[in-house]
Amino acid sequence: MPVEDYLVIAMFLTFVAFLFTGYPVAYVLGGVGVLFTVVGYFSDMYLDTLTGLDLMTLGMAVNRVYKFMDNWVLVALPMFIFMGLMLDHSGIAEKMMKAMQNLFGKVRGGLAVTVTMIGIILAASTGIIGASVVLLGLLSMPAMMAQGYSRPLALGTIAGSGTLGILIPPSIMLVIMADQLGLSVGDLFMGAVVPGVILGALYISFILIYCFFKPEAAPLSPDRKPLQWGMVWDVFKTILPTAALILAVLGSIFAGITTPTEASGVGALGATLLAAYNRKLSFKVIKEVTFACFNTTAYIFAIFLGATTFALVLRSLGGDEFIEAALTGIPLGPHGIMAVILAVIFILGFFLDWIEITLIVLPLLAPVISSLGIQVEGHGVVENPELVWFVVLVAVSLQTSFLTPPVGFALFYLKGVCPPDVELIEIYKGVVPFIILQVIGLVMVAMWPQLVIWLPTVAYQ
Repeated sequence: MPVEDYLVIAMFLTFVAFLFTGYPVAYVLGGVGVLFTVVGYFSDMYLDTLTGLDLMTLGMAVNRVYKFMDNWVLVALPMFIFMGLMLDHSGIAEKMMKAMQNLFGKVRGGLAVTVTMIGIILAASTGIIGASVVLLGLLSMPAMMAQGYSRPLALGTIAGSGTLGILIPPSIMLVIMADQLGLSVGDLFMGAVVPGVILGALYISFILIYCFFKPEAAPLSPDRKPLQWGMVWDVFKTILPTAALILAVLGSIFAGITTPTEASGVGALGATLLAAYNRKLSFKVIKEVTFACFNTTAYIFAIFLGATTFALVLRSLGGDEFIEAALTGIPLGPHGIMAVILAVIFILGFFLDWIEITLIVLPLLAPVISSLGIQVEGHGVVENPELVWFVVLVAVSLQTSFLTPPVGFALFYLKGVCPPDVELIEIYKGVVPFIILQVIGLVMVAMWPQLVIWLPTVAYQ
């Protein structure tokens, strides 16, 4: 094996080792990139390698940073983040919870169904897992406990529903994936809609079936009221403003009226107006949302900068060729290799945030997918349909990893807002059925690529 391949392996291992030291990921990425620039420089001098790494490499990284900062697609990130955070402060979710709880009061497991439906709506309006899980936990956990729900069922429903925000558009993860792979944000948004709805439907079906066979896990509310048309109207009134905002953002993108960047501005303004309409807008709220948006955006962009240096050095060492050769050499055929790639991404999701995986791993794996020769219908209508399908598969895989013990991020978000007597093992037990459902959804999307490609194909015809 060439010396350069050993350097690639050493670079990955060094990165993983530094992650466990607790240093910020952005510093680790940039620092490892600089370190191996020096290592490559001396290996060229003393080991007769041809990495070509020297101080000019770091200069190239600076040039890439300038180009990255000039990317208009990424302007959508802070706007979508602001939109999600402002909606969390707008009081919309509280109104929806109350209205839907009345509507589904006579349905066994109705409160869990309500949480799932609100999770789907929040996913289509916030796109931020942490915000969705925390908000759902604060809103629904006390009500579910007071009604006597089984703790694992309640906790699993909240965690599973909250993670839909990473998949259902306008997901900030899909924006970054589109930028990294040169794909259309609109294509990815449309491609993720059907898989997201399928997962939501699987959740609701499981809850209803589970509660039918195990009614003691979801007791009916003692003060439930008979179904009235007024309850339906209340639900319609509470959902309508959020639905209108989602339609304005996603509908304008899908119809080609606005770019994702322009639509993100519409979403930020719309969320602010909804907060004002609900009398939740104040200088304090604006200050809190702006500061939180700045922190989240700065965190993401700092990782962008570190990942730019890391990826440049890794590719200079031949990381692209090394990974492609290793994967294409697996004697399992194209679909077997695809399964291995998704399994690797799933496992990486245990230890890395989706941002690092999107910025470092995904660009290295995309050429491998293109070289496998897998054909997906949609050519001539959707650009790179195989890659669009693959990216949505990756998004579903990463969503699953958010729930997987022992280090699923959604589990710790939820633990942070639960009562002190709720143990982590109870959350682990609760998410197991939802992990299985997500794996079923992943298999469905893998077996039928048209679940991803159908909507963008219809939209462009």
